[in-house]
Amino acid sequence: MARNNLRVFDALDNVKTEFFHFKAVVISGMGFFTDAYDLFCISLVTKLLGRIYYHVEGSSKPGTLPPNVSAAVNGVALCGTLAGQLFFGWLGDKMGRKKVYGLTLMIMVICSIGSGLSFGHSAKGVMTTLCFFRFLLGFGIGGDYPLSATIMSEYANKKSRGAFIAAVFAMQGFGILTGGGFAMMVSSIFNKMYKAAPYQIDPIGSTVPEADYVWRIILMFGALPAALTYYSRMKMPETARYTALVAKNAEQAASDMSKVLQVEVQAEQEKVKQLTQKSSASFGLFTKEFARRHGLHLLGTASTWFLLDIAYYSQNLFQKDIFTSVGWIPPAKTMNAIEEVYKISLAQFLLALCSTVPGYWFTVGLIDIMGRYAIQLMGFFFMTVFMLVLAIPYHHWTQPANNIWFVVLYGLTFFFANFGPNATTFIVPAEIFPARLRATCHGISAAAGKAGAIVGAFGFLYLAQNQDKSKADAGYPAGIGVKNSLILLAVVNFLGLLCTYFLVPEPNGKSLEDLSRENEDDNNLEAEAEAEAEGGKHITLPV
Repeated sequence: MARNNLRVFDALDNVKTEFFHFKAVVISGMGFFTDAYDLFCISLVTKLLGRIYYHVEGSSKPGTLPPNVSAAVNGVALCGTLAGQLFFGWLGDKMGRKKVYGLTLMIMVICSIGSGLSFGHSAKGVMTTLCFFRFLLGFGIGGDYPLSATIMSEYANKKSRGAFIAAVFAMQGFGILTGGGFAMMVSSIFNKMYKAAPYQIDPIGSTVPEADYVWRIILMFGALPAALTYYSRMKMPETARYTALVAKNAEQAASDMSKVLQVEVQAEQEKVKQLTQKSSASFGLFTKEFARRHGLHLLGTASTWFLLDIAYYSQNLFQKDIFTSVGWIPPAKTMNAIEEVYKISLAQFLLALCSTVPGYWFTVGLIDIMGRYAIQLMGFFFMTVFMLVLAIPYHHWTQPANNIWFVVLYGLTFFFANFGPNATTFIVPAEIFPARLRATCHGISAAAGKAGAIVGAFGFLYLAQNQDKSKADAGYPAGIGVKNSLILLAVVNFLGLLCTYFLVPEPNGKSLEDLSRENEDDNNLEAEAEAEAEGGKHITLPV
């Protein structure tokens, strides 16, 4: 099989790990730090929002968000993220990664501030404004997924590409950790400044007026890290692979990478012309040729991300409910409003510190040794096992003496999600598709994931409710209970394992052009097509 790679690509593939690699990780990764902070901090303040805006006079329990409002507040950012992943993925392939990279960051900054400034004369007005800004915030966050992954994959060397892309994604862990830590700090300060009795002693006084500032400050803080990296993003040059293979400008690609690599790289305009005129460089997304070459790849990356996010987001967004159900967070009526924020934030902080963050960095350290395929299979397998271990003897774990072991096992599911498919589903789509479709296909895969997140986030609100309607949260119908919900999530994880086994390729150690087959000769492609037409084996996995 003939190969005809550009020298600038060979230079990028074979260069030793340099400072610019780490700089690209930080610049791209701070977007994901902000993404995770903004997406998950809402789960820390939804209980507080219910107390402030939906208090019911004479109720024995603090106010809670009605089911439709809770679903909207928790899920609207995910809907925006899905739309942003599709739109900015497509735009990144049309206009270039760099041109739209700063735009996504500015949307995040503006809408993080807007979320905290949500206004209205009534609860409905405040929630509507909040959902409006949260949707647009998600739209900007969505754009960061395909652009950051694609930029890092196109900058990285062949040997350590998986670790660099994983390191960008691992910044999510620090975002979740910071969200919990910052919410703890803010709530602790306010609780000391404005002391209040628990709800069961003073239902009205347990929620001080200043509590309204707590959730707003927590949401607005997400704008800071995004704003700090805006200038650096604007100074990054366009990736050589986009400049050469899509914009077809060999001189600019060589010039940009000469500055980045600090070595002289020769421009090869004639070779770029040859590569971009081949049939392998012309087929579009909605063509038979794409379906033949990459159809199963796209099905594999989209399906596994979809299934993973059903389980991952249902756990993450509603972990406070699970911790409450096993007694790790005290009953709401025994705390004042700000104290409840502190307890929920502490639980998320400890879970992130002990399982989420280590899981991400285990992936960073081992992905180029074990490979993407093995880590993803292993992650789905252990997530299935631990979900079943939690679910089958669920009553046992709810006993006070066993609560801590429930939390440990629950934390292990997060560890193997992050040292597993939560990282690899982000990495693989950035490696296996052609440069002109790479961001688009990553955006489609990521959008499938967010569709799964929406299913998990909205579905778990109802499914996890107690089977006895009288014991369900106010306004909710009876559900199937936490035990049956965990069993259902175990089945979802097992389906993810099967999709990985049959549909996901192993990109480890190969150049992007070998994986996407952009540097193959047309003669080889014609011979392959003829072999298929004559009943030969259908080749779908990259070689």
